[in-house]
Amino acid sequence: MEDETLIEVKNLVKLYGNHAAVDSLSFTVETGKVVGFLGPNGAGKSTLMKVLTGIYQKDSGSITYKGQEIAFHNTREAQDAGVVIVHQELNMVGDLTVAQNIFIGREPKKGIRVDDKKMIEDSRKLFKDLNIEIDPREKMSNLTVGKQQMCEIAKAISHKAEIIIFDEPSAALTEKEIADLFVIIRDLRAKNYGIVYISHRMDEIKMITDRVTVMRDGGYVGTLITKDSTKEDIINM
Repeated sequence: MEDETLIEVKNLVKLYGNHAAVDSLSFTVETGKVVGFLGPNGAGKSTLMKVLTGIYQKDSGSITYKGQEIAFHNTREAQDAGVVIVHQELNMVGDLTVAQNIFIGREPKKGIRVDDKKMIEDSRKLFKDLNIEIDPREKMSNLTVGKQQMCEIAKAISHKAEIIIFDEPSAALTEKEIADLFVIIRDLRAKNYGIVYISHRMDEIKMITDRVTVMRDGGYVGTLITKDSTKEDIINM
């Protein structure tokens, strides 16, 4: 089956005063592909993704999602459309359970009461689909950072996501947790999600992506097919 283009970005610009945090950047994200963005801190990678998910507004250029030009005004609009971001800084409430965190603000109801049983069942199904073993009744603060991140991924998928953006996801993870994360990302790719993976770690980009775009100072340097490229090719860019 031919890969379908989910997002096409053309000549995107995001300004801070006179400084272009993202400067005339173009790229696509397709179903069943992991698209990497590599560059040093300050290259504009995270700013770009915040524009895609409605946290920031673009200054010029176009974003086409599933054939229609869009401009999300907030993360809720992006989530409702199926574009979600797993942030580097995890956005979980430690005193709530896993299930409560996943469905916070959109809890299933039975009459006027929250349907805790359904919320736990729905959470279990999400984890089963991801091949993750986490008890939805566990308090979030009792989980490791790696497990908390897996809850974030489950939460993203619960929004009926089609594109999942990972913003420096390995920053606080152990090597074992990174390996577990990559298993999940490969599984999501096999299920035809479009994946964006932002990092400044070249080894990770080589391991997990199908294609890598290099950014520097907000600008586009180039794009390579990962499997056809050496580490030296990427370093030279």
